[in-house]
Amino acid sequence: MKIDILSLFPKFFDSPFDVSIIKRAIDKNILDINLVDIRSFSKDKHQKVDDRPFGGGPGMLMQCQPLFDAIRSVKKDNTHVVYLSPQGKPLTSTRAKRLATKEHLVLVSGHYEGIDQRVIDTLIDEEISVGDYVLTNGCIASLVVLDSVSRFIPKVLGNEDATKHETFENNMFEGPQYTKPTNFEDKQVPEVLLSGNHLEIKKYKEKEALIKMKKVRPDLYFKYRLEQKQTKVKKVVKTS
Repeated sequence: MKIDILSLFPKFFDSPFDVSIIKRAIDKNILDINLVDIRSFSKDKHQKVDDRPFGGGPGMLMQCQPLFDAIRSVKKDNTHVVYLSPQGKPLTSTRAKRLATKEHLVLVSGHYEGIDQRVIDTLIDEEISVGDYVLTNGCIASLVVLDSVSRFIPKVLGNEDATKHETFENNMFEGPQYTKPTNFEDKQVPEVLLSGNHLEIKKYKEKEALIKMKKVRPDLYFKYRLEQKQTKVKKVVKTS
């Protein structure tokens, strides 16, 4: 997959791409990542890329011209352009999996108070948010999207089954996990996990996952329960 990251601070990405899974994917030519400095497209002699918003308001906005030219410099027929914005649709496992099927992604890192709306209306295919909070640097959001998407690209992880049993797959948490030793400071690994009974282990993990999900993410818990009920109704209708 080809990924172009547009930013005012391309040097921000130097270290993250030199380590771990992303580096291996680049070395194996699975990922082709290109960094684009938006400021280099400015026609201002001081490379200015921002200005005050019309109608007033705090902060500065990124101007049309540098962004239009930067995006158009990398955009092709098969390009999907994503703008990282706190006003975008939430980044989810499902959304990351869909983006991983694209041949060419362009990630536009937001800065300041945002970007001129005409850029969004004309060149942006999708706005994505990495959470209900505001960052000082849109590069961080681009890095989160890149990392989450890359895991669903074939051969990046090396194990195609690695993403099938994770938190958020099937809108479900993962169950609790343990490793050696079986007893640490009088805290014992649950006996069922040592039993070798895979059916009982599966039941235990699902039960514990639901308990935790209800406690920390009730929104996901009730969504999961609703989907389960709807699935049961569909099965009943099908067999009747």
